[in-house]
Amino acid sequence: MASIAIDGPAGAGKSTIAKKVAKELGFIYVDTGALYRAIAYDLLKNDVDIDDEKALSAACDGMQVEIRYEDGLQQVYLNGENVTPFLRTEETGNMASKSSAKAPVRAALLELQRDMARRFDVVMDGRDIGTNVLPAAEVKIYLTASSKERASRRYKELVEKGESPDFDQIEADIIERDQRDMNREIAPLKQAEDAVLIDSSDMDIDEVTAAILAAAKERL
Repeated sequence: MASIAIDGPAGAGKSTIAKKVAKELGFIYVDTGALYRAIAYDLLKNDVDIDDEKALSAACDGMQVEIRYEDGLQQVYLNGENVTPFLRTEETGNMASKSSAKAPVRAALLELQRDMARRFDVVMDGRDIGTNVLPAAEVKIYLTASSKERASRRYKELVEKGESPDFDQIEADIIERDQRDMNREIAPLKQAEDAVLIDSSDMDIDEVTAAILAAAKERL
């Protein structure tokens, strides 16, 4: 089985690009961010104090997270319930960034992610795929963009949904999340030594996809 690991900060376009790359290659796309968001959603719903390690461990032990593919799309199930529609809120995203730094949360998902890579050809995106989850991945990409460009993409996305977001607040949240992800004690966000760096600030989706496919062609 072959693996493509795409890491990078929030809002860099990892999920969008990873889906396209997986489709082009006939691989399975694994959205690890959605898995962490599923746990975050449950922690929020049950008002779990993530700084209470005992309570957090108990909450994670009781969760069953799984990926299913329905009509070719990844769906995330938590304890038998499809929670995919609830995963893309700002609140859930911010909780995922905080809770994903916690050992019980990471442990709950590590083996699930590795098992997917053992059973299928995968494109997997996240923060630590190439450095921690799949360190032996054949292709590693570090996809980034400026904080202003990432904030602009998120702003447009929210406006299209009919919301009235604050651009400066979105960018501030992105910068804060970057700092949290890069400086966490467990599996921090960083570029793997053998990863190809792609800055998508001035690239469109097709250009980024082509760059990753070119890297894959060289290494697979």
